[in-house]
Amino acid sequence: MKKKSLIIIPVLVGLMLVAFIYSASVTSKLKVGDTAPNIQLKSFENKTLELKSLRGKIVLVDFWASWCGACRKENQNIVRAFNKNKDQKYRDASGFTIYSVSLDTDTNIWKKAIKIDKLAWPNHVSDFKKWDTQSAVDYGVTALPSNFLLDADGKIIATDLSGSLLETELEKLVKK
Repeated sequence: MKKKSLIIIPVLVGLMLVAFIYSASVTSKLKVGDTAPNIQLKSFENKTLELKSLRGKIVLVDFWASWCGACRKENQNIVRAFNKNKDQKYRDASGFTIYSVSLDTDTNIWKKAIKIDKLAWPNHVSDFKKWDTQSAVDYGVTALPSNFLLDADGKIIATDLSGSLLETELEKLVKK
């Protein structure tokens, strides 16, 4: 009996190591300095909104879902940062906006969450495929909420900004 447990332990440790390495490679798919992949999804008005059309502005690409409690709580911080910074003058950009990518599956619940959480920016998109959304795959998103702050050229300047960290990063970019 002892021989079997001696064999099982290294096998389990090896499997856990492989899983850890795989998950680390997925979540670290994009890094600060990388150009953000373009996203082209439909809005709830059924219009195609392309991320690259926002070049020239500082953009927060925010992955969230109405069913995600942590996302709904974080929306309060994002709304505060948006309201405070949407009209700021930036050194190397013409403004600040948010491109919200929802991993929802139901249009009505998604629209209701946008209204309840007061997500006032115009760029809300989804393909209603939940985790199979190609943009989530392209960005290596494995947990929600997840976000990427882009400069005016579409390069990633920060990731996973929660709480007051988004406001802190935006303050660094404001024209003095």
